[in-house]
Amino acid sequence: MLYSMYEMNRMAMTPWRAAANATRRMIRAPWNPMGDTVAGRTMAAAAELFESVTRRYGKPEWMLDHTIVDGHRVAVREEVVWSEAWCDLLHFRRDYEALDAIRGPKQDRKVLFVAPMSGHYATLLRGTVETFLPDSEVYITDWQDARMVSLADGRFDLDDFTSYVRKMIALLGPDVHVVAVCQPGPPTLAAIALMSEDDDPCRPASMTFMGSPIDTRKSPTVPNKLAEEKPYDWFAKNLIHTVPAPNPGALRRVYPGFLQLAGFMNMNLDRHVDAHWNFYNHLVEGDGDSAEKHRTFYDEYLAVMDLSEEFYLQTIKDVFQEHKLAKGEQEVHGRRVNTAAIKDVALLTVEGEKDDISGIGQTQAAHDLCSSLPEALQMDWIQPSVGHYGVFNGRRFREHIAPKMRGFWDEQGAEALAARKG
Repeated sequence: MLYSMYEMNRMAMTPWRAAANATRRMIRAPWNPMGDTVAGRTMAAAAELFESVTRRYGKPEWMLDHTIVDGHRVAVREEVVWSEAWCDLLHFRRDYEALDAIRGPKQDRKVLFVAPMSGHYATLLRGTVETFLPDSEVYITDWQDARMVSLADGRFDLDDFTSYVRKMIALLGPDVHVVAVCQPGPPTLAAIALMSEDDDPCRPASMTFMGSPIDTRKSPTVPNKLAEEKPYDWFAKNLIHTVPAPNPGALRRVYPGFLQLAGFMNMNLDRHVDAHWNFYNHLVEGDGDSAEKHRTFYDEYLAVMDLSEEFYLQTIKDVFQEHKLAKGEQEVHGRRVNTAAIKDVALLTVEGEKDDISGIGQTQAAHDLCSSLPEALQMDWIQPSVGHYGVFNGRRFREHIAPKMRGFWDEQGAEALAARKG
């Protein structure tokens, strides 16, 4: 009933949003002399604020149609290179002729970003992708909104997620550098462990985990404590709802994105309220640059997707309550995961000093689990003064973390490949 009520409320607000939009456009029209008055800007600001907080935000666009290489603009286009019901693998294909003309023929490193399936779309990593586009072949997982996946396409759980990651790594080959951001850390580590145990020739050159819940027993945060304080049945009874018609995934049981978003915002409610109040004031004052920064951030942050019931509940149970991977008890489709089988895949872990979602030590735990991996192929980095999102986005990420990642891939990653061949 909750999901249906949410949809009905959203539909009921449609005429009000339309009225707010019409009011804003009328007041801000160039022919309206009231638009440049304090009263006019105040009315327009109130209308825009109302519309923005009641809107349903759709899947954002990547908006990465070019990159800059040595001062030259190089065209970029998205292409789907692999696809199954629950995920597309995107490749940001650069104009190779333009690249060759700028710097001569060169083989760039290949990087696969495993985006989180935890409420937000993969476009949350837009800044991450943009940072590496000038010198890397960038691929990223684009997970599907469970609300948009028909029941005919079947279930999708954490084991399926792990299998998807393994398939994509195998497609890209042994010279790929795999980067798991936040949630996909445990299933990505499991996929690479299985590949290593099978001596799969396509196991990657390196694996990087960024703010990942490898072992949530270390430095537990508010979300970690909530997952442990509440019994498993509480999550199943209170957070799982049925997708209503006419959505393509009608009748599918899901953890709705709007509930996930509410949880995120309640963690820092005062900050979000202040941000929207400041947005309103910026509009009244005519500070367009500050207002646009607010729009850019919240257009992404407020766009959320549903998670399938089985994926969400298995993640809660296996990762946050029973810590199966950390204890050596994780199974994927009935097969035990042996992380000690990883012997020649370089490992980098990145954490944020002020991360309030994945505390310090949770990602570092990957080093203990990869007990057979030589120390020369391991590196850990804690970035000072950044929170969870600063681990993979923002100025400190671009200036401090990204260079370390490049250096690790080109040195330890190359060393791992060489050792494997020789």
